[in-house]
Amino acid sequence: MSNWVDVAAADDFVAGQAISVEVDGALIAVFRLDDGFFAIEDLCTHDGGRLTGGTVQADEIVCPRHGARFCLRTGAAKSAPAYEPTATFPVRVSAGIVQVRDNRWD
Repeated sequence: MSNWVDVAAADDFVAGQAISVEVDGALIAVFRLDDGFFAIEDLCTHDGGRLTGGTVQADEIVCPRHGARFCLRTGAAKSAPAYEPTATFPVRVSAGIVQVRDNRWD
Protein backbone atom coordinates (compact mmCIF):
# COMPACT_ATOMS: atom_id res chain seq x y z
CA MET A 1 0.00 0.00 0.00
CA SER A 2 1.36 3.44 -0.92
CA ASN A 3 1.82 6.16 1.66
CA TRP A 4 0.02 9.48 1.80
CA VAL A 5 2.12 12.31 0.35
CA ASP A 6 1.79 15.94 1.41
CA VAL A 7 0.82 18.26 -1.45
CA ALA A 8 0.31 21.67 0.18
CA ALA A 9 -1.68 23.46 2.84
CA ALA A 10 -5.38 23.52 1.99
CA ASP A 11 -5.31 27.32 2.14
CA ASP A 12 -2.63 27.40 -0.60
CA PHE A 13 -5.06 26.08 -3.22
CA VAL A 14 -6.66 28.56 -5.60
CA ALA A 15 -9.80 27.57 -7.49
CA GLY A 16 -8.99 26.80 -11.11
CA GLN A 17 -5.32 26.04 -10.51
CA ALA A 18 -3.64 22.72 -9.86
CA ILE A 19 -0.81 21.84 -7.57
CA SER A 20 1.17 18.96 -9.03
CA VAL A 21 3.24 16.47 -7.06
CA GLU A 22 5.16 13.32 -7.93
CA VAL A 23 3.95 10.19 -6.13
CA ASP A 24 5.61 6.83 -6.76
CA GLY A 25 6.87 8.05 -10.15
CA ALA A 26 3.51 9.45 -11.32
CA LEU A 27 2.70 13.14 -11.64
CA ILE A 28 -0.57 13.87 -9.86
CA ALA A 29 -2.48 17.14 -10.18
CA VAL A 30 -4.66 18.14 -7.23
CA PHE A 31 -7.52 20.62 -7.65
CA ARG A 32 -9.84 22.39 -5.24
CA LEU A 33 -13.46 22.58 -6.34
CA ASP A 34 -16.37 24.06 -4.38
CA ASP A 35 -17.13 20.71 -2.77
CA GLY A 36 -13.65 19.40 -2.03
CA PHE A 37 -10.31 18.31 -3.42
CA PHE A 38 -9.84 16.02 -6.41
CA ALA A 39 -6.73 14.43 -7.89
CA ILE A 40 -6.05 13.08 -11.38
CA GLU A 41 -2.94 11.86 -13.11
CA ASP A 42 -1.35 14.87 -14.78
CA LEU A 43 -1.46 13.05 -18.11
CA CYS A 44 -3.49 13.58 -21.26
CA THR A 45 -4.38 10.13 -22.54
CA HIS A 46 -4.42 11.47 -26.09
CA ASP A 47 -0.74 12.34 -26.36
CA GLY A 48 0.90 11.79 -22.97
CA GLY A 49 1.43 15.47 -22.24
CA ARG A 50 0.67 17.25 -18.98
CA LEU A 51 -2.80 18.57 -18.26
CA THR A 52 -1.65 21.23 -15.81
CA GLY A 53 -1.52 24.56 -17.54
CA GLY A 54 -4.92 23.94 -19.10
CA THR A 55 -7.97 25.92 -18.06
CA VAL A 56 -10.45 24.59 -15.52
CA GLN A 57 -14.10 25.03 -16.44
CA ALA A 58 -16.59 23.87 -13.80
CA ASP A 59 -15.32 20.36 -12.92
CA GLU A 60 -13.30 19.77 -16.10
CA ILE A 61 -9.77 20.58 -17.21
CA VAL A 62 -9.09 21.42 -20.84
CA CYS A 63 -5.82 20.02 -22.19
CA PRO A 64 -3.60 22.97 -23.14
CA ARG A 65 -2.40 21.34 -26.38
CA HIS A 66 -5.36 19.86 -28.23
CA GLY A 67 -8.43 20.82 -26.18
CA ALA A 68 -9.44 17.40 -24.84
CA ARG A 69 -11.51 17.68 -21.67
CA PHE A 70 -11.25 15.51 -18.56
CA CYS A 71 -13.56 15.37 -15.56
CA LEU A 72 -11.67 16.25 -12.38
CA ARG A 73 -14.03 14.11 -10.29
CA THR A 74 -13.89 10.88 -12.31
CA GLY A 75 -11.00 11.24 -14.75
CA ALA A 76 -13.40 10.55 -17.63
CA ALA A 77 -12.41 11.81 -21.08
CA LYS A 78 -15.22 14.19 -22.04
CA SER A 79 -14.20 15.19 -25.57
CA ALA A 80 -12.02 14.28 -28.51
CA PRO A 81 -9.21 13.85 -29.22
CA ALA A 82 -9.00 11.93 -25.91
CA TYR A 83 -11.14 8.81 -25.53
CA GLU A 84 -9.52 7.06 -22.55
CA PRO A 85 -9.87 8.32 -18.96
CA THR A 86 -6.97 9.54 -16.88
CA ALA A 87 -6.41 7.96 -13.46
CA THR A 88 -7.93 9.43 -10.30
CA PHE A 89 -6.49 9.24 -6.80
CA PRO A 90 -7.73 9.49 -3.23
CA VAL A 91 -7.27 12.85 -1.52
CA ARG A 92 -7.62 13.77 2.14
CA VAL A 93 -6.98 16.77 4.37
CA SER A 94 -5.04 16.04 7.54
CA ALA A 95 -4.22 18.84 9.99
CA GLY A 96 -4.84 21.39 7.22
CA ILE A 97 -2.50 19.67 4.75
CA VAL A 98 -3.87 18.19 1.52
CA GLN A 99 -2.50 14.69 0.93
CA VAL A 100 -2.76 12.27 -1.98
CA ARG A 101 -1.66 8.72 -2.64
CA ASP A 102 -1.33 6.42 -5.64
CA ASN A 103 -3.58 3.47 -4.80
CA ARG A 104 -3.34 1.74 -8.17
CA TRP A 105 -0.92 -0.90 -6.90
CA ASP A 106 -2.54 -1.63 -3.52
